[in-house]
Amino acid sequence: MRILLVEDHQELAETVADVLRSEGMAVDVALDGQAALDRAAVNDYDVIVLDRDLPGVPGDEVCRSLAAGASPARVLMLTAAGSVEDRVDGLELGADDYLPKPFAFTELVARIRAVCRRCGPPLPAILGCADLRLDPARRTAIRAGRRLALSPKEFAVLEYLMAAGGRIVPAEELLERVWDEAADPFTATVKVTVGRLRAKLGGPPLIDTVRAGGYRMGRP
Repeated sequence: MRILLVEDHQELAETVADVLRSEGMAVDVALDGQAALDRAAVNDYDVIVLDRDLPGVPGDEVCRSLAAGASPARVLMLTAAGSVEDRVDGLELGADDYLPKPFAFTELVARIRAVCRRCGPPLPAILGCADLRLDPARRTAIRAGRRLALSPKEFAVLEYLMAAGGRIVPAEELLERVWDEAADPFTATVKVTVGRLRAKLGGPPLIDTVRAGGYRMGRP
């Protein structure tokens, strides 16, 4: 899940970004409306968390531009104004959900996941492959009754591969969807992370490497 967080208060933006990254999300941050539009034009985001009160290009205009450009990203709008009229206005601009400030981080995470589920075909609540079970909501992965101690990035890679349903996932796609814009495309980041994940999954192996292709979940 790749997220664009648009928030002009840098300290709050960094705190929220850290929370979302701890949940396995890839997060890019924009501190103003124009930067948000620039990033949305070159990156594919699942969800854009958009503060309505932005300097320069306001959040309303960002939301309107995204809707007019048929952006596939879902928009979760944030604002300190929490009246019914404000929520209705935000939704009519094209936002998919609306969350007033102040908010609980747990609710923000839950709303992002709920909005993101609308981006593609529905997935089962529990993902499975052979004797491996992954629960995205509870952030747990269990194989043969053994709970796996995965880092947020390892969990995100595993979730993405399992959600692909056996499709070959190129390393470039994993880098784009699981890491943020700070990731160096010329490093072995994906290969190293998949290697650590394989070690934690144990045998028999569940992740196949497809030569000149990428990775896919297999069934031993």
